[in-house]
Amino acid sequence: MSTPQKVVIVTGASQGIGAGLVKGFREHNYKVIATSRSIKASDDPDVLAVAGDIGTGETAKRVISQGLERFGRIDSLVNNAGIFIAKPFTQYTEADFRSKLATNVAGFFYITQAAVEAMERNRSGHVVSITTSLVDHANANVPSVLASLTKGGLNSATKSLAIEYAARGIRFNAVSPGIIKTPMHSPETHAALSALHPVGRIGDIRDIVEAVLYLESASFVTGEILHVDGGQSAGH
Repeated sequence: MSTPQKVVIVTGASQGIGAGLVKGFREHNYKVIATSRSIKASDDPDVLAVAGDIGTGETAKRVISQGLERFGRIDSLVNNAGIFIAKPFTQYTEADFRSKLATNVAGFFYITQAAVEAMERNRSGHVVSITTSLVDHANANVPSVLASLTKGGLNSATKSLAIEYAARGIRFNAVSPGIIKTPMHSPETHAALSALHPVGRIGDIRDIVEAVLYLESASFVTGEILHVDGGQSAGH
C-alpha cells in the first residue's frame, strides 16, 4: 500500500524564503498550498495557489477549505509570512504597529487555528513558524522592538502549543533566522550585514529551507526554537 503524499501550507509563499520553501517541499514530494497577497497560479498541479491577506480569518478559511477540496488533507503548516520594520522605538507609527500585528500575529493565529483543526482529525501534524534571532539577541544597530514583540510572541506560542498538543500527535516548532539574503536586502548592504554574524556571512534561503525540512522529519522534536543565525544567539 503506497503512502499518500503529504500536504503542506506555506504562507508568504510568493518570494524569498516562502518561494524557497515551496521549492524545497516539492523536491521532497509534498503537495503545497501556497498563499500570499500576490501569489500567482502555478503550472504545477501539486501546487495550489491561494491569494489573500493572511492577516484575516477569511483568507485562512479559504486556504484550508480549498486545500482540503484539492488535496484532501493538511499535514503541515509553515508560518513564513511576516513584516520586518526596523526603526527607533519612538518613530514607529500606528500604521506600523497595526500592520505588524495583522501579518505577524493575526497571520499566525487564524491560519494556525484552522490548520490545527484539520490536523486533529488525523491526530498528526506539524506547524513551523519563522521568527527572528533578534527576539533573544537584541542589537542596538538594528532597533526592531516590533519584531521582538510579535515574533517573540510566536516563540512563546510555539512552546505553549507544543505542550497543549503533544499527546494529540501535533508538533510545533520555530526557526529563528539571522539575516537572510533575500530581495529585502540590497547587495550593497551584504558586507555590513555579514559582519553582524560570528560566521562572517549572511544566511542563504536554502539554510532556512533545510532547517524547516529537518524539523519536518524530526518526529521527536517539538517546542524547539531552532536558531539558524550564524552564531548570533550564542554571542560575539
